[in-house]
Amino acid sequence: MDVILAAVALGAAAVYFCRFCYRGVSLWKTITKVSAILPLVVFAAVHGGAGLLVLALCLCLAGDFFLSLEGDTPFLAGVGAFALGHVAYIALFLRHPLAEPALVLQIPFFIVGLVLIAIAGFVAPVLFRAAGPLRFAVLGYVPMIAGMGIAGLGFALQMPLVSIGALLFVASDLVLGLEMFVLRDRTLAKRVAPFWVWATYWLAQTVLVVALT
Repeated sequence: MDVILAAVALGAAAVYFCRFCYRGVSLWKTITKVSAILPLVVFAAVHGGAGLLVLALCLCLAGDFFLSLEGDTPFLAGVGAFALGHVAYIALFLRHPLAEPALVLQIPFFIVGLVLIAIAGFVAPVLFRAAGPLRFAVLGYVPMIAGMGIAGLGFALQMPLVSIGALLFVASDLVLGLEMFVLRDRTLAKRVAPFWVWATYWLAQTVLVVALT
């Protein structure tokens, strides 16, 4: 069963990367995107992953679905689902027996945390000005993803894959926000952004599932 789940997840992720991540809304795009994440949810549930892990994955899966649709209402639903997913991840990271939250206050992890806060502090007003009627939803989301990245640093010594997964998630969401609201059309950055966003996001979820299951 594990081989089937891995094959479906990897295959769907590859198809989405090569064919759909840079295209507009379509039914097949939604199906492919969901198919790349759903096997991770099943894997975590079947192998006794923590309830908070499964909850976080389910919320992110719902976010993926809503963000694959057009319109402000699905976008807000997607942002809300991902924000709750990050809250679930933060709770999991802080409660996990191998986590060491105090690491965040030690060098060099303290510096990494400060960098994340600085990036969030710089990006938040940029997105707020550019996001129009969605500005408050976007502004509220920024501290959630930054908090998740910082909380993940507590695993840097015992389970470094968790820290890597959390930072990949931050890297994905950062570029996604810029792609949606800041980057100009027909620029190289705009063309490359969808590939970066999908690759870092899917790798983040996969790494977190492997590390925490």
